[in-house]
Parts: sequence; structure tokens; C-alpha cells
Amino acid sequence: MTPRPLIVRLRNWVGDVILGVPALHLLQQHGYRLELLGKGWARSLLGGEGWSHHTRPKKLLDAVKLLRNLRDTAAAQDPGFRSRENALTLVTSFTGALEARLAGLKAVGYGQEARGFLLARTEPITYGGHALVSYWELACRFLRIEQPPPASIELKTAPADQQKADALVAQHGLGERFVVICPFAGGTFEHLDKTWPHFADFTRALLAQGRRVVALPGPGEEGIIEQHHAGVTMLPGVDLGTYGGLLRRAALVVSNDTGPAHLAAAVGAPVLSVLGPTKPEQWAPWGPTVHIVRRWPEWPSADEVVARSDALLR
Repeated sequence: MTPRPLIVRLRNWVGDVILGVPALHLLQQHGYRLELLGKGWARSLLGGEGWSHHTRPKKLLDAVKLLRNLRDTAAAQDPGFRSRENALTLVTSFTGALEARLAGLKAVGYGQEARGFLLARTEPITYGGHALVSYWELACRFLRIEQPPPASIELKTAPADQQKADALVAQHGLGERFVVICPFAGGTFEHLDKTWPHFADFTRALLAQGRRVVALPGPGEEGIIEQHHAGVTMLPGVDLGTYGGLLRRAALVVSNDTGPAHLAAAVGAPVLSVLGPTKPEQWAPWGPTVHIVRRWPEWPSADEVVARSDALLR
């Protein structure tokens, strides 16, 4: 059967996009050809999957124009496109539903923010569960099936991105036992800082053991490594596709609650996630290689995390 085009509006954060990958896999398995709309970086992040990706313009009317073009192209390829539910919005904002409606799409999504009248079909969201499950359940309801979510995300890395990652490993002499640290955290959780305050002490302990430690800061994060993590091999400016390839080669990834932790789990790397206010039942990285350290309202000590990392590395 020829795959049917389906327009999917992605979420706006790296972790959310990664947690939505199993839902996208499910839609593809049921005969849909995905036309994704999201942030520009999502093209590199999802580059190994072969999905068509379109960068959403910042202005609403420009986004609507792009969606109309996608609608017209899909309708030319699939005579039944206009008559069926033809879009899925993973974002829960009012704007996400509005742009789909203005573009003439029949979108399915969760009905928060009084946006139900803009959607062709709304579904109730289950609050308090894991974010991956909420995206998975929405895809299941779009398909009108019931199926448990997978145990792992299994995000693919494009061969070219893996080659670039392996070249960086060789260029910097990282070997096979390097540890990646992610001492960054975007935003807060319920207005509380998600950054582990003892990360610098942990890094110094790893370096004192003679371990090779690597950090891949994003734009504006280089100073965090320079000021607090001296001695670490810093690889700035790496695109998300190559980032995933590097994480795939790591012996261990130690991270705050941040997008790279989800990326590491998605490519099957061993992950030690150090959580504070973040609720693991909602936002922990997903997969069998994930290990959590948390005892909120206190933060884990550096010694505690060193002991856990040593055990995992052994």
C-alpha cells in the first residue's frame, strides 16, 4: 500500500521531540508517510529516520502558508487526503491548533487551552504520566488502536553523522571508555533549578581517576565548561545528529535533566541521570540503559554519583 501523507507538528524542545519518536515510528508502521513541522534543529536530530522535515517559520501567517503548501502537495499525491484526518499536533498550545485550522487541515490533538473547536478531533490527556506515554497514546488514538509503548526509543543515526562522530572520537583520541557529562539544564521544573550543584566536584573526581571526560556544550554554554570543568575535552558546535553518534560511542553519559540525556537514552548509551525537582515518572530519560540518582528535596552528593558511575563503568 502506498504510504499516506500525514502532517505532524512536533514539540519545541529536544527532549520532547525525542520522547515523541516512538509515536512517529508507530504512525509510520501503520502506513503513514510523515511530513514533520518543527524547529530547524529537528532535521539533524531526526536525520537517521528518513522523515521529511520542514522548519516552522516564526510568524503564524508564514507557518500557515507553509502548511497550506504541504496540504496541497499531499492532496495531489493522495486523493483522499482532504477528506480524512490528515494532521497530528503533538504541541498542546493554542497556536499549534490554530495554524492547522487556518491551513485547512483536519488535525487531531489534545484539547488543552480551549483549542478543541479548532481540531477535527480532540483527545483527553492523562496528567501525571510520562511524557513519552502521552505522545504514544495520542498516536494510538489517532490510529484508533491500543498498544503498550516500547521499552526503548531506538533513534537511528544517519550514517554520515555517525562517520563524523567517529572521526571526532579518533581526532581527539577519546578511545572506547570516555564519559560524557551534560552539566547543562535549560529552564526550570516548577520554578526550581534543575542543575545539580555538585557537578563540578563530580567532574574533578572523574578526572582524578584518570578517566577521559568529554562535554559538548551548546551555544553560550562553553563558559560553563571553561569555568567549572577544567580538564574536560570540550567539543562545541556539534550538530544534534553527530551528537547522537558520539553518545552512542560513550561508555557512560552523566547528565542533568536536559535534552542530551534523552538523546543518549534514545541511541542506547548508558545514562546516569541526576535529578532534583524533576519528577522521574514524568520526565526521566526512557529506556533500559537509564539509571536514576534522586533523593529530593536534597540533591545527591558528588561521592554518591561517583560511586554509581564507577559501578556502571565496571
